[in-house]
Amino acid sequence: MRFETSFLDEIRDRVPISSLIGQRVSWDRRKTNASRGDWWACCPFHGEKSPSFHCEDRKGRYHCFGCGVTGDHFRFLTELDGLSFPEAVERVAEMAGVPLPARDPVSERREKERASLTDVMEMATSFFEQKLQAAEGARARAYLRERGLAPATQAAFRLGYAPDSRNALKEFLASRGVEKAQMDACGLTVFEDVPVSFDRFRDRIMFPIPDSRGRIIAFGGRAMSADVPAKYLNSPETELFHKSNVLYNFARARKALGRDGTVIAVEGYMDVIALAQAGVEGAVAPLGTALTENQLDLLWRMSPEPVLCFDGDQAGLKAALRAADLALPAVQPGRSVRFALLPDGKDPDDLVRAEGAGAFRAVLAEARPLADMIWARETAGHVFETPERKAELERTLRDVTARIRDESVRFHYQQDMRERVKAFFGPAVERAQQNGRRDRQQGGPGARPPRTGGAAARLPVSDSLTRSALVKRASGTMSLREAAIVVALVNHPALAEEYFEHAEFLELTHPDLKALHAALLDAMAHDAANSREDVVATLEKAGHGERWRQAVMLARRARLWPVLEEAALGDAREAFLQALHLQRSAGALHRELKAAEMALAAEPTDENFRHFVEVQSQLRDAQATEALIEGFGVQSGRAGRGF
Repeated sequence: MRFETSFLDEIRDRVPISSLIGQRVSWDRRKTNASRGDWWACCPFHGEKSPSFHCEDRKGRYHCFGCGVTGDHFRFLTELDGLSFPEAVERVAEMAGVPLPARDPVSERREKERASLTDVMEMATSFFEQKLQAAEGARARAYLRERGLAPATQAAFRLGYAPDSRNALKEFLASRGVEKAQMDACGLTVFEDVPVSFDRFRDRIMFPIPDSRGRIIAFGGRAMSADVPAKYLNSPETELFHKSNVLYNFARARKALGRDGTVIAVEGYMDVIALAQAGVEGAVAPLGTALTENQLDLLWRMSPEPVLCFDGDQAGLKAALRAADLALPAVQPGRSVRFALLPDGKDPDDLVRAEGAGAFRAVLAEARPLADMIWARETAGHVFETPERKAELERTLRDVTARIRDESVRFHYQQDMRERVKAFFGPAVERAQQNGRRDRQQGGPGARPPRTGGAAARLPVSDSLTRSALVKRASGTMSLREAAIVVALVNHPALAEEYFEHAEFLELTHPDLKALHAALLDAMAHDAANSREDVVATLEKAGHGERWRQAVMLARRARLWPVLEEAALGDAREAFLQALHLQRSAGALHRELKAAEMALAAEPTDENFRHFVEVQSQLRDAQATEALIEGFGVQSGRAGRGF
C-alpha cells in the first residue's frame, strides 16, 4: 500500500524514535542525555560491547558509528524485525494513536499478489523437502552425505530435491489451487521446445533462497547429472527476486552477529552451509555472480568491515581483485573490507571438512586489508628497475586511490601508498638489488645464466631464499622449523597443554607433520598425552611411527637438541616459543605475497626474483634471529648457540 508523505511525517512526529527503539535496546546511562533527546546504546544490528549506536529524537533518526546502519522508525522495524513496510507503518501508527488511511485498491491488489507468490514459493519449498526424503531423493541424500552435511543441517537450510520430471512440481501446485500464471510469475515453470510450460528445476538438489525476512523468494538448483549444460541453476528475475540485491543466508547470518560478530562473504551455497555446520554462522554468498554494489551495501549493513573470502586459486585471486575495485570508491571512515585467501585449490567447504573450523578461523585471522590488495595488484609481477617505471607505479597508485569518494579516506590512502613506495624503493631494497648485481657479476648466487636458443634468461633463486620457509612451502620437503615444533610438542607434551591455544591451530604444510599434529590433538582429547611415552605410543598405534622417526631424525641431523627428548622442559619451552614465533611470522609473509610466491615457485625468472627482493630482505632478518640466544640450554647443561 502507498502512504502519503504527510501521513508518514505525522506518525513519525508523534512517536519519539527513542520510545520505539527503546523497546529493543538498553540505553547507556553515561552517554545518554534524555533531556536533549540524545540516546546511546549498544547496536542491536551487530555485536558490540561499547555503545556506538546513536538515536536522536529531534531528527527522528538513528545511526551506528560501528556498523554504519542508519534510518528512521520504519527502517528500524523492517531491518531489525523483518516487517514489511506497510506492517512497520501500521506499528508506528498504532503507537501514535492515528488510524491508517483507506487502502488504495490498486496497491492492495499488488500486495496481495506478492503475498500469494510467497505462499506459492513456500509450497514449492515444502514439496522439494518432501521429495528429498522420499524414495526418488535417495541419490540426492547420498550426495549430501558424501559432502558431509548432517540431516539437521539439511533441515535447517530446508534443502530439497526436484524430481527428474517435467510436471511433478507443476501438478503438485495445481492440485493446491495455484494458477499457471502464479507458477510462471515465481519462475518455477519455463517454456522450452513446446508452447506448454514445464518445471524449471528437474533432477536437482534444491537450495531455497530467503529474503532479508526469511521468506523464500527463489531457488538455486545443483544438477545431479553431469550431462546438463548448467551445474547450478538459479531462479530467474521475478517480482520477488532480484539477484543482484540478495545475499544467500543474509537473514540467518544477521541473527548470528551477536554471537560471532564476523560477517564473511564466500562464493557458494555449499560453502555457507558447511561453515554453518562447523559453527561459523556469519557467512553469506552472492548468487553465482561477482559481488555487486547492492550486495556490498548489504554486507556493510551487517558489519563495518566484512571479510571477503575467496578460493586460493588464480580465479579466486582475480575475484578478490575485482571485489577490491568494487569496494574502493565506497570506503568511508570506519567502513571497509578485508580479504581472506584460502590455501591453493581449496574452498571453505573443502577446508572445514578436511581440517575443521579452526583452520578456517585461522585463515580469517590473517585476512588482509583493502590497501594491501591494491598494493599487491599494482606491484605483483612487475619490475621497477628504472626511474620511469618507478614513476609509473606512483602515478598508477595515485590514479587508483583518486577513485575513493570520501575525501578523508582518500587522503590517508594516498599517504599510505606514498609510504609503501618509499619503503619499497628504500635503502634496504637498493642494497639487495646491488647485492644481486654483484652476485651476477661474480658468478655468485644471483648470477644470471647465459641465454640459449633465444629463451628468456632465468635468474636462480638465491641460497637464502631457497632456505627460507617461503620456498619450502612450495616444495615437498619437510620444513625443519615445522618439524622442530611438532617434535618439541610430542617430546614435551606439557607444552601442548600449556600453549594449547597455539598448539591447536598450528599452520603446517607437510602432510606427515599434519598427521602427527592431528594424532597429538587426538591423544590430548582422549587423555592419552600425560607423558611422552603415551603420545609416542598413540602415534605408533595410529600408524604414524615412521613419520615420527623421520621428524626426529631431521631434528637430530640439524642438532636441534632443545626439542629432543633429553632436553629440559625450560629449554624446550624457549625453543618451542621461538620456533612458533618464527613460524607464524613466516606464515604471515607467505599469505601476504601468496600470489607472487606461486609465480616464483612455478617460474623463478628475473622478474619474479626482483618482485621478491623486499620479502627476501625480511626473510634474511627473520633467519638472523634463528640462532640460539645466549645462555640457551643452561637447564640442560648445554649453553651456547645451536638452533
